[in-house]
Amino acid sequence: MENKQPCQLYKYDKEFYFISKESPEYFAHEFLQNAIDPDYVSWLNYHDLTERIHIEHLCDHLAIDRLSVEDIYTEKRRPKIEEYQNYIFFSIRSALPSSDLEAILTQEQISFILGNNYLISFQTKSSDHFTDVRDRIEKKRGKIRLKGPDFLLFRMLEAIVDNYFEVLEGITDAIQMLELKVLRSANSENLKMIEFEKRKLVELRKIVLPLKDVTFQLEKMQSPFLQVENRYYFADLKENCLAVLEEIEANKQILEGMANLYYAVQGQRMNEIMKVLTVVSAIFIPLTFIVGVYGMNFKYMPELEYPYGYYTVVGIMFSISITLLFVFIKRGWLKRNK
Repeated sequence: MENKQPCQLYKYDKEFYFISKESPEYFAHEFLQNAIDPDYVSWLNYHDLTERIHIEHLCDHLAIDRLSVEDIYTEKRRPKIEEYQNYIFFSIRSALPSSDLEAILTQEQISFILGNNYLISFQTKSSDHFTDVRDRIEKKRGKIRLKGPDFLLFRMLEAIVDNYFEVLEGITDAIQMLELKVLRSANSENLKMIEFEKRKLVELRKIVLPLKDVTFQLEKMQSPFLQVENRYYFADLKENCLAVLEEIEANKQILEGMANLYYAVQGQRMNEIMKVLTVVSAIFIPLTFIVGVYGMNFKYMPELEYPYGYYTVVGIMFSISITLLFVFIKRGWLKRNK
């Protein structure tokens, strides 16, 4: 978990940073008056959206439109950037590897409000997304303390994209293990796991596509809240999203190939079984014919009176069986394909 506090404020410039961990009620009254300063960047992060009254109170202080507040609490599959006179608002979905084998992905909607000298992020729950961003601020790593809230937004979106790669890496590892299992055995559980990993990829694609669109809009947007020199950072994010999507498609093709391989292995096993059954049938057909001939209830059959007739017929049947078996082995019909 990122933090046990439901709210966290970072305030910083190139020489100074300050952290405040308080309740939503506290920041609803104090954020506007005490936190926003033109000489500093202010980042307020919510880890919990249960106290809606205080969040609405904060938004009223900052003149945030009611529609934006509603969108914070509304899950959207195809979000878009909404530009207002005093801020930019959008929501995206994050993804983390799931510890539950029955769950497809651990998802969360995260909303952002980018204003003049401040950035507010709303997470529906505590999750490990922005640990590296906090570390950069506290240890003055990189350019984050030298730039404005738009660069902070870039770093936060970059952290989310990194989580996409982490999820994708876990799926790739699972696919490699599945490939070995499919080659070793044609267990029906393998097919279920193939379909499960395929659903993960489909769900991840639905999450990544909207963020790719958002980064494209941020790259092209003419806004006072986005510095011109920082636009290429969002272009880099867009390329990373495209890389994730390409990897997703590549893994989907691998899974489809594995499903085909599963059915091919099943078909090969069935062919092996049918081959054995055919050989057995081929051996017993002449024996059945002989037994059928001497099983007829005719009164006058020359061989019936022969003293050694039974032993002769049995010997002939064994000879035919052994001869056919030798021929099948010689031709490799009983050889098992590995």
